[in-house]
Amino acid sequence: MEYPYSINDSVALSMPSVQRLSLPFFIGLLLMTLDLSTNFGGLKLRTPIIVGSCPLTANPQHRIALERSGAGAVVLPSLFEEHVIAWRIGNGGSPTEREQRLIDRVTGMTRKALVPNVETYLAMLNRASVQSNIPVIASLHGGTDGNWLDFAGELQDTGADAIELNVHHRPDNDYDKPRELEDQVVELVKTIRTSISVPLFLKLHREYTAVSHLARRLVSGVQGLVLYARDPEIDIALDSLKLQCKWGMSSPGFISPTLRALMSVYGHCPALPLAGNGGIGRPEDLIKTLLAGADVAMIVSAVYREGPDIIRTMLDGLTQFMECNRVCSLNELQSKRPMEFTSEEDRLNTIEGLSPTPCWIGIRNEEHVIQGDRWGHPVG
Repeated sequence: MEYPYSINDSVALSMPSVQRLSLPFFIGLLLMTLDLSTNFGGLKLRTPIIVGSCPLTANPQHRIALERSGAGAVVLPSLFEEHVIAWRIGNGGSPTEREQRLIDRVTGMTRKALVPNVETYLAMLNRASVQSNIPVIASLHGGTDGNWLDFAGELQDTGADAIELNVHHRPDNDYDKPRELEDQVVELVKTIRTSISVPLFLKLHREYTAVSHLARRLVSGVQGLVLYARDPEIDIALDSLKLQCKWGMSSPGFISPTLRALMSVYGHCPALPLAGNGGIGRPEDLIKTLLAGADVAMIVSAVYREGPDIIRTMLDGLTQFMECNRVCSLNELQSKRPMEFTSEEDRLNTIEGLSPTPCWIGIRNEEHVIQGDRWGHPVG
């Protein structure tokens, strides 16, 4: 499907700087043929935006709207380890003691889930793969090694163009050393890799000691990393003194942690395809994510806030940026990626940030600056 991105729109958005450009520049713009396609771990995508795993992608009408708006691929909601174990037991399999305890604890919750069982998930996957003209990625979510990982082969046979594995770890006190946690991830990848031939993408959380070094260990087993998976926000209810989990949407523009991780992993392991995830809600967020080292950007919260049209808005912004910088393809854009800070620059940035001038506080927003006395206390 072609999208008629307008050069006139591009010029209008940056008129002050464009007025000084020469006629040959405009002629060059008119002759440019922009290519927004990308290759993410073997998946050929028409655009670099993937709609991440969420309830929206379970709905056929929503998937069609996302595709028409320009999504390059969609990730279906997660099928959980507990679902697969229950399916195996129902087909005559013998559960381990740990698996039986797991099933006994969560059976009621899985029945109330968006996808209550394996059969429902396979039907949804089959329907999505038949209806969609873009890749459909199935999602598996679990945290232990075992036969349940072999189910990835069933997903491939049903029509999944790729598998996303979202690893959920046991509590930290179950591990003697941080290395054990990373070893578990590597073993999970090895197990699931033997069951499939389609691309495998691993969705990592933020709790690893050194993601860039873990990426090197994973480069031969996965076709891409997603940085990062969302975690629920933890709170304490003061009236009951109990813990609470809250799932909220990520704020647009809050992508600094993702950018730092992308640049670090890309710098250490440039051959490993990467997807940025978290806080990508504006055209500039998409552009920065691609410049930081990602091949694609995964979005969810932005679609919930603004609907499928946000995809077109972000692609238009990317197109306008490429036009103004005379970049014809994403491959060419990637060649302009900035390097990481050197260790000296990183240290100087840290020192500068922790050494504020004592006569003012630079708390700024679009409307005002808060001034302070010589001790830094706000005044006025």
